[in-house]
Amino acid sequence: MTSVDDDSKTTQEVTLSQLEYYSEDFDTDLKNRLAALTISSGSYTSALKNRKVYLNHPPVFSHTLETNSPITDQKNSGRCWIFAGFNMLRHSMIKNYNLDKLELSQSFIFFYDKLEKSNWFLENVLKTLDEDIGGHTMRFLLKNPVQDGGQWSMFVALVEKYGVVPKNVFPDTFHASDSEQLVWLLSVRLREYAKKMRKEHAKGKDIDEIRRMKNQMLKEIHRVVSVSLGQPPSKFNWTFYDKDKKVHSLKNVTPLQFYKDYVKQDCKDFVSLINDPRNEYMKKYLAEYQGNVYGGNPKYVVSVVKSGRPVWFGCDIGKFYSPDHALMDPELIDYKLAFDFDFGMTKMERMQFGETIMTHIMVLTGVHIEDDGKPVRWRVENSYGESVGDKGYLTMTDKWFDEYVFQVVLEKSDLPKDILDVLDQEPVVLPFWDIFGIMGP
Repeated sequence: MTSVDDDSKTTQEVTLSQLEYYSEDFDTDLKNRLAALTISSGSYTSALKNRKVYLNHPPVFSHTLETNSPITDQKNSGRCWIFAGFNMLRHSMIKNYNLDKLELSQSFIFFYDKLEKSNWFLENVLKTLDEDIGGHTMRFLLKNPVQDGGQWSMFVALVEKYGVVPKNVFPDTFHASDSEQLVWLLSVRLREYAKKMRKEHAKGKDIDEIRRMKNQMLKEIHRVVSVSLGQPPSKFNWTFYDKDKKVHSLKNVTPLQFYKDYVKQDCKDFVSLINDPRNEYMKKYLAEYQGNVYGGNPKYVVSVVKSGRPVWFGCDIGKFYSPDHALMDPELIDYKLAFDFDFGMTKMERMQFGETIMTHIMVLTGVHIEDDGKPVRWRVENSYGESVGDKGYLTMTDKWFDEYVFQVVLEKSDLPKDILDVLDQEPVVLPFWDIFGIMGP
């Protein structure tokens, strides 16, 4: 039977005759039938890998960092931004103190992040007591009161306020490595607090009375986090070997003292550069309800990596990525071969239409430069453990960098004056639902 439908007809609903036409058209193409037999039994990323692409990009780099501490593992948590921050900071410590390996306590900062996010949420509830509970702002606040994700500005604020400790001083608990239950419990209580605060406001209680309620709420949050993660030390001792097996000891050190005197990296000296073709470059931007980010070209990272320093960066990790080959490239997965269409959106259009957001934070630790002086691929230090990728490392082509990297963090000393002058501008405020208002997991 031949269907009466064809591609020129329009309908408001899906009709049976329309489906019959689609099915007949599908079956007439032997390529479709072959694709259905082969691709339906496995993932697209496995079945459609472009052999030429992954053979052209082996994990070989002309410039890599000298220091290679063991790969870290965030496990079942959204702490990539903390892991990336400490993976960047530890490199200078390893070199300065002749260490064979070092890991800084992500759980230490995670503890205070949960408290600070809870306080931030409650303060914003106080600011919005008269707003409609169904409005955009309240829906944004209530959706994820205390999620794991974060940004560079948040990492800097936490480290500058609370300091740093080695991981063996404050190691992960179950709820640090597998944070879903903790996030759920805190979120439930915070939403209940928001309901109570708005109810008391409706009864006529003044803001000072409600703020006193907030202090008791934070005390309860502190108890939940302390039970789940342990209480961070106010002072600690640390004994360690250097590469020559010489023993060193630090006694009665505060976390802030350790950060300032031993880490010796001032996070305030770093600048966050974003690549956002939707907005004008060479402008200062502020994501509402978050810290500052600055417009600019992120490719200054080449000289930093060549000098032997790591770079913190944010990207959309899930796009055109093959776990089998630990490779990210926009031509790696050949969807056109199987489905006979191309992806036609630019980076700007993908951002505008919700196709891409910053989903993961990692660290650049190498680059391959060819004879023409241009970067071809990048070595990426991930935080998913050694079982993922090439013993924990990934290869990112420069084409993928252009399309799916949104943010890099560099020291002010690595940037030209015209970029630094942007810091003196009044910021353009981006709405809280913007791509740069979303916190990467």
